[in-house]
Amino acid sequence: MSTVVASTYTTQYLDEVKTIAGLIDPVTIDRMIGLLRDLRQSDGRLFILGVGGSAGNAGHAVNDFRKICGIEAYAPTDNVAELTARVNDDGWESTFINWLKGSRLRSDDAILVFSVGGGNLEKNISGNIVHAVRYAKEVGCTVLGIVGRDGGYTAEQADACIVVPTLSADTVTPHAESWQAVVWHLIVSHPEMKAHEMKWESTTS
Repeated sequence: MSTVVASTYTTQYLDEVKTIAGLIDPVTIDRMIGLLRDLRQSDGRLFILGVGGSAGNAGHAVNDFRKICGIEAYAPTDNVAELTARVNDDGWESTFINWLKGSRLRSDDAILVFSVGGGNLEKNISGNIVHAVRYAKEVGCTVLGIVGRDGGYTAEQADACIVVPTLSADTVTPHAESWQAVVWHLIVSHPEMKAHEMKWESTTS
């Protein structure tokens, strides 16, 4: 039977995961937890924004914040009919801001941005996220983010934001999107956030 040897890429990727784990700021995560705890206590709502793989993460996170934490949460990308209607009729860049306006975003709500770059109008990247964050700041609601690269507009404006370090130009997106999941799962399972026991954690064998 032949011996399987891990490829250089596989070893490097996993080494990067370990390095990032040591660089993520736990104080910022705890700040996010405190803001989300306050949000729940004031009956605020959480709107999670993401594009591409981050949109998939947003839908998953909505489930966890609602089911585990008891926070009213929504993601605009979960309603494909409304999303595509807004894109078709109004354009992509205004999609999130118009959806937030339709949701009557209030000062006691929060938005949580999942993004690889955090949005940058000058580079014409994720303008819909930039407009949404700008509107959220105008309304006075809490802005949170888990983003990659330099964090973009989200990191500049957020009340608390985790910026996933870039260790290699070849792995920016997979690490940013993977660490979105790591951080939000940490948050929803934190004793200060968890309102309902998770299935497997509550099952004894």
